[in-house]
Amino acid sequence: MNKKRKPNKEGRREDERGAKRQRLGQQTEQSDRIAKLQTALDRECKARRRLEHSYHILELDKHELETRYEVRLPVEQAVEHDLAEIERFLPPDGRLLLAVDGDDAIGTAAMRRIGSETAEIKRMFVDPLRRRAGAGRAMLDALIASAEQAGYRRIRLDSPDFMTAAHALYRSEGFADIGPYAESEIPDEFKSHWIFMEKRLR
Repeated sequence: MNKKRKPNKEGRREDERGAKRQRLGQQTEQSDRIAKLQTALDRECKARRRLEHSYHILELDKHELETRYEVRLPVEQAVEHDLAEIERFLPPDGRLLLAVDGDDAIGTAAMRRIGSETAEIKRMFVDPLRRRAGAGRAMLDALIASAEQAGYRRIRLDSPDFMTAAHALYRSEGFADIGPYAESEIPDEFKSHWIFMEKRLR
């Protein structure tokens, strides 16, 4: 009758090393999952912060609208709506940009999908005291490049009619006037004070 052979010391050491490698592998995998989760959380927090900055800047143009046309935009409701649906401004379909000068946030811009081949520029503002220094064009160029990379065939926007400097910037980048489009968030009663534009992409 054959007797079972007891594992020798070398065999036991190899088993122990294998178990240790397995534990280390599991710990590394868990650390990777935690790191990815933290990255995702950090990305969302940064996106929220950018969006909040945009509305500090929006208040400046809101005052202009109220002064000229007695139009009162529901800024607070828009903030809550955007924060609740922040994912629509995040890659791969969207983008959120923040222009800074030192420690100061001076501008913001965003892009979202509004159709299978159509993107829309949203929340594009530059502090009036910091305009005409290239921040708006830099953000616009970045959004156009992102739209092309994402495979969009056209990109649209709407803008208050008094922002003529912004309109000149858009036209210099290939945007052309179009009629109001269904996906625009501008209420019907305000559309007579807005222009709507589109740029065809490659």
